[in-house]
Amino acid sequence: MADTTPQLPPQIYSVVPAILPPDQLFGPLFHDVQMLPVFADSITFADCYPRRAPEEILSQYEIEKHREGFRLEDFVHAYFHLPKTLETDHISDQSLPTSVHLHRMWPVLTRQSESSCSMLPVPKPYIVPGGRFRGLYYWDTYFTMLGLRVSGENELIRHMVANFAHLIDTYGHIPNANRSYYLTRSQPPFFALMVRLLSEIDGPDVLVRYLPHMQKEYNYWMDGYFRLDDHEGAFRRVVVLPDGSILNRYWDDLSAPRPESYREDVELAREAAPYGVAPGTLYRHIRAACESGWDFSCRWFGDPEHLATIHTTDIIPVDLNGLMYDLEITLSDAYLQSSFQEPYEHFRQKAEARRKAIMTYLWDEKSQFFMDYNVVLHKPTPVWSLAALFPLFFGLATDEQAAQVHGHVRKSFLKEGGVVSTLLRSGQQWDSPNGWAPLQWIAHQGLLRYGFTQTAAEIRHRWMALNDKVFRETGKMMEKYNVVDIDLPAGGGEYPNQDGFGWTNGIYLALQASDGVTPGNEKH
Repeated sequence: MADTTPQLPPQIYSVVPAILPPDQLFGPLFHDVQMLPVFADSITFADCYPRRAPEEILSQYEIEKHREGFRLEDFVHAYFHLPKTLETDHISDQSLPTSVHLHRMWPVLTRQSESSCSMLPVPKPYIVPGGRFRGLYYWDTYFTMLGLRVSGENELIRHMVANFAHLIDTYGHIPNANRSYYLTRSQPPFFALMVRLLSEIDGPDVLVRYLPHMQKEYNYWMDGYFRLDDHEGAFRRVVVLPDGSILNRYWDDLSAPRPESYREDVELAREAAPYGVAPGTLYRHIRAACESGWDFSCRWFGDPEHLATIHTTDIIPVDLNGLMYDLEITLSDAYLQSSFQEPYEHFRQKAEARRKAIMTYLWDEKSQFFMDYNVVLHKPTPVWSLAALFPLFFGLATDEQAAQVHGHVRKSFLKEGGVVSTLLRSGQQWDSPNGWAPLQWIAHQGLLRYGFTQTAAEIRHRWMALNDKVFRETGKMMEKYNVVDIDLPAGGGEYPNQDGFGWTNGIYLALQASDGVTPGNEKH
């Protein structure tokens, strides 16, 4: 059979790696490939590796696309290496106890960064979430580390902390994952918690070793705070409140479709037009929700049933500000441990100011629950979510507040398979009926911290029992679970339910090993 692959012209440019996302490198070609679409999943082309320099490919595209019989799919296959399908020869033994299976899974989920147009290299091996993923994802990794510690895989923990430090040194922050198309956003800032975890293994000098990196991450999240006033009320990830307090929000520097979900975002912008939302505004809200890690949840929507009403950057999130409080406390402790102790008190004061602001704006007296805050409407958002457990996890809540939160968890969030992420069924993957491993851990540890041992034990038992049930039936650990009806799979999301699964594995092992003692900071 004759080879019909188009013949490439002689190479006239060198292939020079560029730290630009593929939509910027390939412009009109990228748009056309995604909108046709050539691939069913937008992320496929975002992860393709060019055989020639981008400028050469673009020039050739402008010439060839006008020729009779031109097929865009053939052009892409001629000028790009497609990402290889990741396959292993691993077959789960469903007769094993779940924990034994998980201890054996770490090598299966271990990767090195590979050569790719979009891959940002890191020096050490790392754990991927699972399924279709190749990259090192930011907030997933903390929860994965909790399981690695139980398995005695301390060297992998060291490797991944070093990888994140490398990303901070190279790019000024930790991207959503080590891909060029994630460089404009981060994810929930768990790096300080990772450093704390490693310090529990290797000693307090770890806090000093990674102090510069934690400081750089703090600077990234607080960029522009110093110039906020009545005339400029928000900049990037910081917002000034009416009393002068400064809290954080999620953000992304680009108001353009996400390369990894390009077609979906363009089509959503068309749906948003009747709501009077400009495409660029919608794209930024979508990207900011991705930075939250809760992509997507009706936490960020004006209308819980319509993604097109998303308005993430108008919202001050409970969980993010709990994490920023912890970062300030950790920086304070790290400076105290170092030879440069003067900033110790400065960051204690920052943390105390944030605590007061959280109590003022994120504790809702009417509902007696921690709620996200809408800075445009100057009131709490209406969506009840497990983000409310972060102030308990970090010891921020008063005993009275914790008791109220606990009551709501028992009454409304606790289901047959664990705790549900929100109380609304929006069709989005971070809403009811779904439960996610990281939020089981935050809820379990937060309730333990305030002495609600029975409810914490019930969350632990119900979640682990559901994990066990699904593993016995399928041989897999899932990204998320239906905790309301444990006989049905979880749904929602822009991609098929993934198996693997890094943070689910980590939290299962951590919960199994939990003896009722909360690791991390004491209550402040």
